[in-house]
Amino acid sequence: MVKKIKSATTGHSTAAAAGLMDSHLAGAVKDSAQQIWLAGMGAFSKAQAEGGKVFETLVKEGLNLQKKTQGLAEDKINEVTGRMSAMAGTVTAKAGQNWDKLEAIFEQRTAKALAKLGVPTAKDVEALTGRVDALAAAVAKLAKADGAKPAARRGTAAKKVAAAPAAPAKTARRARKAA
Repeated sequence: MVKKIKSATTGHSTAAAAGLMDSHLAGAVKDSAQQIWLAGMGAFSKAQAEGGKVFETLVKEGLNLQKKTQGLAEDKINEVTGRMSAMAGTVTAKAGQNWDKLEAIFEQRTAKALAKLGVPTAKDVEALTGRVDALAAAVAKLAKADGAKPAARRGTAAKKVAAAPAAPAKTARRARKAA
């Protein structure tokens, strides 16, 4: 852009050559500044023309990036949810085991305390119920065999004995169903 000026040896003085050189240098700088200005104006014009397209392209890329990010976030959330559910299941199972142990300890201690107090166990009550049922059956058999005798001779005590075993048997059966 800047051209070197050859000094002519045709008789010009050195001062004149220096002045000529300064004016050519100033012109070259002016031409260079003009070209830079025009290049900037061209870039500005091109940016205005393509700015809308660039903006739309950036928006599309942003949407794509957002979709990918949301997909990854959902995958991570699902993974963490699965892990937490597994942990919750493990904790629940352990708590259930501990609860079962606590319940067994409570039952053992309660049974021990009741035994010290002389309270019959469920097995004792069941055995007693069996014996009462057997006695009731024997009484009924005797009542049938004694059926030829008049009812007046049996007396009211026999009726009470025959009727009494039925009530405890029903109560024992209810106790077995409740247990």
